[in-house]
Amino acid sequence: MRTKVAIVYNHPDPGRYGDMGEAKAVLGIMDEVEAVHGALVELGYPVCIVPLNPPIEAAFGILRHLEADVVFNLFEGFDGRPETEYLVAGELSRLGFRYTGCPSSALALALDKARTKGMLVTAGIATPRYQVRQADIFPVFKLLFPCVVKPCREDASHGLSEESLVSDTGALERQVSKVCRLHGGEALVEEFVEGREFNVTVLGNNETQVLQVSEIEFSLPGSLPRLLTFDAKWEPESVYFQNTRAVCPAEITPALRARIGDIARLTFRLLGCRGYARVDMRQDAAGNLQVLEVNPNPDISPGTGAARQALASGMTYAEFIEKIMSLAMETVQI
Repeated sequence: MRTKVAIVYNHPDPGRYGDMGEAKAVLGIMDEVEAVHGALVELGYPVCIVPLNPPIEAAFGILRHLEADVVFNLFEGFDGRPETEYLVAGELSRLGFRYTGCPSSALALALDKARTKGMLVTAGIATPRYQVRQADIFPVFKLLFPCVVKPCREDASHGLSEESLVSDTGALERQVSKVCRLHGGEALVEEFVEGREFNVTVLGNNETQVLQVSEIEFSLPGSLPRLLTFDAKWEPESVYFQNTRAVCPAEITPALRARIGDIARLTFRLLGCRGYARVDMRQDAAGNLQVLEVNPNPDISPGTGAARQALASGMTYAEFIEKIMSLAMETVQI
């Protein structure tokens, strides 16, 4: 009898992201659901699609009555409540489901960017120097300008724009105030690393596979900062989108590729990731790699980073989805 699969996802409700002009990142979940559903059907799995809506207690009730052998977990959290992403994964574990992607603990850790960076530092994995700031609280500033100001607990480049790069105290405090007001009361400030930007997806549980490396190439006009902003990902008519592209496989030496892979594996294991996760990093002026972000359960729509890297590694999209499924079947998530 074929394995029954339930695709679980958050029904898109742009809410506050719509008010900020960032609804496209939320609505993009439907492209991912459609693509994964099509691949699973192609692979011969019986599939049902299960949207979840708030409140979280109602979502848990739906999960308790779910009839599936494996849950393909595409849930990204309810609008304004990013912590619900790891709460749903935790409930799937509690109910004993096999499910795709990372466990609740890894999702919770990666959501807290400052805590993640602290763990990286402790483990000896390079990451840009940073401080956590709150509006109207002015601790001694210990970083060197320019700096990037970003939300402490967001993904999909929410809150990142050309204004995120600051070069003086006035701009810093203005951007910290804005980020705190719109994104949960705290901002992460980190020193800007100017060099080449790479990202790579890791697949696996106990044994891991590193897919082909992507490089983000910027050809931005004038003095626009080389940042992977919200517009660069989601707004095709923007200057950022039109002048930012991913090159995969990256044109790098075998030694650099191996180093990127080693750092990605170490980071994947440090955060307790399983299934699949993407690690973003940049080279500093000395050529050293510094980890910028860790993205458990990144977008796996065709054409996005993870799917592009799988294709460059010799997998069709259906084979990529089958691999994610097989990793979920290896063990019950804890």
